Amino acid sequence: MSQTWFQHTFSRKRFRTRNQATALAILGIAVLLILGSLYLSQVASFAITNRKIEDLISRRDQLKRQNEQLIGEIASFRTVPRLYARAVEIGFRPATNSDIDYLLIEGYNPQRERAPLEMTAPNQLDVAAPVYDETFGGWLERQFSLLRDQFESFGK
Repeated sequence: MSQTWFQHTFSRKRFRTRNQATALAILGIAVLLILGSLYLSQVASFAITNRKIEDLISRRDQLKRQNEQLIGEIASFRTVPRLYARAVEIGFRPATNSDIDYLLIEGYNPQRERAPLEMTAPNQLDVAAPVYDETFGGWLERQFSLLRDQFESFGK
């Protein structure tokens, strides 16, 4: 009796092909749901990132406009009439001849003849820069000889 119960419990007839097809269909739907949710999460992440990038671009453009506006404003403050008016506001006035003091310096001749400076001989301690005479062919030849020496040393 115990053997028939065992065979009845674990018999292959009970698990029919319809049940296998149903199980495969449920498994397929589960895999599709998982893949769909992964896809939607990636798309949502992409959309959020794009929205942040658009916000940053608009903020950058706004800052550029403000910067250009400030540059224009600074340029308007640097005009000569405005600087002159500001200097008068804080107490400056144009200098007259009576306001200018001249200094006399003994031995200074403003009408002197200008002589060109003479170049001195180069110092003997100055070492000449080495001459760079390496060519691509020479470098390539050295690389091949190093490679050949490495291969020859493998056999020894």
